[in-house]
Amino acid sequence: MKSFLGFFVLGCVSFCLAQGPAPIPLWPGDPPGALGREEKDIPTLTPYLPPPERATGAALVICPGGGYATLAPHEGDHYARWLNELGIAAFVLKYRLGSAGYRHPVMLQDAARAVRLVRARAAEWKLDPRRVGIMGSSAGGHLASTLLTHFDLGNPGAEDLVERQSCRPDLGILCYPVISLSGPFAHRGSRDQLLGKDAPEDLAVALSNERNVTSNTPPCFLWHTWQDKGVPIENSLAFARALREAGVPFELHVFEHGGHGIGLGTREWDPDKRHPWTVACAHWLRQRGFAR
Repeated sequence: MKSFLGFFVLGCVSFCLAQGPAPIPLWPGDPPGALGREEKDIPTLTPYLPPPERATGAALVICPGGGYATLAPHEGDHYARWLNELGIAAFVLKYRLGSAGYRHPVMLQDAARAVRLVRARAAEWKLDPRRVGIMGSSAGGHLASTLLTHFDLGNPGAEDLVERQSCRPDLGILCYPVISLSGPFAHRGSRDQLLGKDAPEDLAVALSNERNVTSNTPPCFLWHTWQDKGVPIENSLAFARALREAGVPFELHVFEHGGHGIGLGTREWDPDKRHPWTVACAHWLRQRGFAR
């Protein structure tokens, strides 16, 4: 009997580990702007917590890419596991998508709520609410850069304690990001999924985030590759130029090799094939007091 129970417990633990962390709904009831109650209508946040002995108390909300039409797993789960190695708590955001009928500002609402939620539950997760950043790749980089430039400081009178929290990230990491939705370097697919194909040009201009950087924009780490044919490198260059003009600290890395969507270096989890950007970013995070 004892051996059976031991086998049963071990099996349950193995099953739970294989299943990974459990997602948390961003809102306790129907999210604002919900079009239904299916999985695609419920934005969630999945926590990945580092071992307590390695934890730095810092956290990053991760916005996977996918053109606002899907979410790339390797730009979520893989990033989270890598950040855990650095002692950083990671929270993978499943935001609502254009392919499910959603349009701006729903995605921004989801990203803002995610940062607020991490801050509201910081004590539970043993986090420093003053060290909560955001990270995004491709279209997820557009969402991250939108929050970096369109944040608010919360509503102190809100009944919902989460909504009292600021959604301003303390820093941003932008991986081959979509930045512009207007002009020669705009990513048309992301624009159409975010705004709709008939969206007015002035809305696309307003959400071209190189135009929205101010001196209060958080410090950023950006990287891109010269070979990227999916999202032109000019997106990162334009955002970095805007940061420079606003006097915001940033680090920009441009690599010659690598196509769009390479994540940590490959779409499979393989620590031996990590791209050099991960080394540079880890160094930057240490300088910012986020990483070990």
